Amino acid sequence: MKFLGKTGVKVSRVALGAMSFGGDADEATAASIYRAAREAGVNFVDTADVYNEGRSEEILGRLIRGERDQLVLASKAYFPMGGGPN
Repeated sequence: MKFLGKTGVKVSRVALGAMSFGGDADEATAASIYRAAREAGVNFVDTADVYNEGRSEEILGRLIRGERDQLVLASKAYFPMGGGPN
């Protein structure tokens, strides 16, 4: 673990990328990957709303329930997710 700048937030040196969640990795596989990463000390997770049309974030949301306060999440936004302005 390293401190994130001078914030006092501790973040793992390695991040878990959730791009395959809901795509190549179904929910059971994603859960296994997530558990293995957490057991290895990973607390930094990268995701995005466009990963597998939002399924990645849906699965990740269920997986982190109950421990969200222990995680550092990175996300990004760029591509439209629908026809509306938001």
